[in-house]
Amino acid sequence: MQRQSYTCGLDAAIDVMGGKRKGLILFWLGEGPLRFGELRRTVTGISERMLTLQLRELEASGLVHREVHHQVPPKVEYSLTEFGHSLIEVLGPLGQWGEENMERLEASREARGPAGVSGSAAP
Repeated sequence: MQRQSYTCGLDAAIDVMGGKRKGLILFWLGEGPLRFGELRRTVTGISERMLTLQLRELEASGLVHREVHHQVPPKVEYSLTEFGHSLIEVLGPLGQWGEENMERLEASREARGPAGVSGSAAP
């Protein structure tokens, strides 16, 4: 089965960012190279398995570079590629928008309740 083409640029950007924590991973790697353990401590709310999976997907997309240093103990560092840095540049304004509207967004999320639906009951 062939994958459907993107319908617009936003569709392509969201596809590469798909995953709850990928934006945070990219944000922290924008500060400089990090080892896996450092990322695990920095990106809260993600399991080791999920972090590994999302790093692999970001690497496959060409956004993240994985470098293995052959030493004892083994050392693996993750960093942004030039392509990854180009994405970080556009994520900055999105993060700023989130900061400016965080209270409003949190209030809206609380009003929807735990299931993500509005407070009104279905008929």
